[in-house]
Amino acid sequence: MNFNDMLKKKKKENSEAENTVDMENTTPQTDEQDENQQAENTEETPSAEDKFKQQLGEANDKYLRLYAEFDNFRRRTIKEREEARKTEGKDVIVALLPVLDDFERALRAMENATEVTSVKEGVALIQHKLKNILAAKGLKEMSSVGQPFDADLHEAITSIPAPTDDLKDKVVDEMEKGYQLNDKVIRFAKVVVGA
Repeated sequence: MNFNDMLKKKKKENSEAENTVDMENTTPQTDEQDENQQAENTEETPSAEDKFKQQLGEANDKYLRLYAEFDNFRRRTIKEREEARKTEGKDVIVALLPVLDDFERALRAMENATEVTSVKEGVALIQHKLKNILAAKGLKEMSSVGQPFDADLHEAITSIPAPTDDLKDKVVDEMEKGYQLNDKVIRFAKVVVGA
């Protein structure tokens, strides 16, 4: 072996050693970089458990908000109902105030009245006015005399022998009038039925 061959061999060994050192240095750095990248990736992308915890928290928050809204709605509705109950009959009462005024005037007029007929006419006018106001609010009188007895409309107080055959099982007399409000019975007519 000559000197040149030895020099070439030495250079070859040195270059292989450098490559090995480079490979050793490169490999651990790549592994460390890979581990760092994986750690960063796991930090960036939350696990399934974290996602479920977040979704559960959002769902609980949404539930609490809906519950609070419903509770507020319920309280507001109860308050509105109470206020409506307090003023339910307000329009009827306001409509009846003129009739009350007429009765007061009639009482004052009766103190000094000498004729009974004028007092009767005044009371009849007040009654007519009252009936008109109530009719405008949906109140209707039921006519019962001569009608067949109907337990859905009438309340039989007593029965008497029918004066004629055509009045059997029919209303002979009416003790108290029955009334309907918007086609619904609010007071049954108290009647005497022919037997």
